[in-house]
Amino acid sequence: MSSPSDPTPRLVVWLRAAGEITRLRLLALCAERDLSVSDLATAIGQSEPRVSRHLKILSEAGLIARVRQGQWVHYQAVRTGAAVGFVQGLMAQLDRADAQFVRDRGRLKTTSASGRQVKASDSRLGRALRAFMEMGRADTAVSSALVIGVDHPELLAAAAGMARDCTAIAHSRRGAQLARAFAEREGFNCRVLLAAHSDTLGVRDLTRAGPPFDVIVLDRFAASGDSLTSMLAAVREALAPGGRLWLFERYEALESPRERVVEHPLARLRRLLSEGGFAYERLSPIEADGEHVLAATAVTAKKSDARVA
Repeated sequence: MSSPSDPTPRLVVWLRAAGEITRLRLLALCAERDLSVSDLATAIGQSEPRVSRHLKILSEAGLIARVRQGQWVHYQAVRTGAAVGFVQGLMAQLDRADAQFVRDRGRLKTTSASGRQVKASDSRLGRALRAFMEMGRADTAVSSALVIGVDHPELLAAAAGMARDCTAIAHSRRGAQLARAFAEREGFNCRVLLAAHSDTLGVRDLTRAGPPFDVIVLDRFAASGDSLTSMLAAVREALAPGGRLWLFERYEALESPRERVVEHPLARLRRLLSEGGFAYERLSPIEADGEHVLAATAVTAKKSDARVA
């Protein structure tokens, strides 16, 4: 049995808190400067509620501290106390040239001191996703497009370019602000709505958006295969007859490491689309900027078989 002075239990708490990739990314950013939840959510490309949950774990472990700046709360790596040496040693082991950390810091460079992003992302990944979408566009303009999730403004621009009316649903106020600013700067019209909840899409959201839509784009929104299943069911109801779905999802979101039978993400996406009543036309993995994304185009299934273009 350990004594009160035994550092082992405390070390285990630190390791458990920092030993998860998202929390390690957040800790690395907070070690560089004080950042708000919005700053951190923008940097790592996740929702603010999800980032807040990770920050709570880091804070309870004593690895980061909350710092109030006026009416805002920022986070920083601890600078006093027992965990300082652990954090400094951990940061010394990080490869700062790693693509993931480079991208996180790059997103922060586009954020002003007030917390507002001053330049939209222009990433190789965003350009690759837009190219995938534009390669499969129809020759003539469609009537309406809906973009769910606004992680990549390039996809918003692609949807607006192929439809006369564009609507987007953002899942954070920051995302909505950035989408509106991007549309204004790029000179296209797109109505941007804020979802009622940060991690789901409800009937109310779709009703406000005004279905049916000829084009629907899912931009890396689902957190797991289960949430993607419910999302596809809602999307199918909102898609006009003959409409097309573009889906862009993180590779790791479709992995199932905890299940007894491990299913490859490509196979899982095919199955989820089929079970959701869709026939996929194209399905392709895209890798850029250190990220892996599965991209797909699909239409409402008319028969059980689907084909790959």
